Amino acid sequence: MAKSETARRPRAPKKTTPASASSRTASAKTEPPYHHGALREALLEAAERVLERDGLAGLTLRAVAREAGVSHAAPTHHFGDLTGLVSELAAIGFRQFNAAMVSACDAAATPLARALARPKAYVAYAQAHPGMYGLMFRTERLDYSRPSLHEAAEASFAGLANAIGMMRQEQISEDALTLNQGAAIARAWSMVHGFTMLLLDGRLEDILGRLPEGTTPERLFETMLMAPIAGKLPA
Repeated sequence: MAKSETARRPRAPKKTTPASASSRTASAKTEPPYHHGALREALLEAAERVLERDGLAGLTLRAVAREAGVSHAAPTHHFGDLTGLVSELAAIGFRQFNAAMVSACDAAATPLARALARPKAYVAYAQAHPGMYGLMFRTERLDYSRPSLHEAAEASFAGLANAIGMMRQEQISEDALTLNQGAAIARAWSMVHGFTMLLLDGRLEDILGRLPEGTTPERLFETMLMAPIAGKLPA
């Protein structure tokens, strides 16, 4: 009887840590370390990584959220839609692009080096950030009414116009160009942008293969920049 009474006595419950408390602790350890105010920047950094790794086709709101380790709703909350996100990302690209060219010009020691510094930095940035560079010139994907993108793109054009003005030894207004000024800007931009796209697409390999051994794309580009316009216009 004593044994059976003992068997019927309820056992005291074991002390355990509440599941909710332990799960909250685990969750706190795994949550992304972004605090209020930094998530927008974290999303843009994640977007740039996705862009350079997977290309523009792989750049989606879900991919960016996954890369940043946040909810799928976070990019929409901060940028509205994919156009908003890529437009803000392109603005960052233009600012990086402009800063690289300014830094290269500031580091140049001679007038010739300074003249070559900007176009060389242009190509170097595109080589280092091909995804970002490609996005910056995909006008159909961008919203230039967003102030950040408009200002960054305008600053880029102002830098180009200023560089051409220095070469022509004249002041160039960004708002009103003469035909000759516009032609000079378009000519310089066409050459540098065209060379950059051919280089990124691997379309210069045939020319480089016919040049003296060891000729680099950089050397070819420098020669292009320094070569005078040869030949005469037809009568």
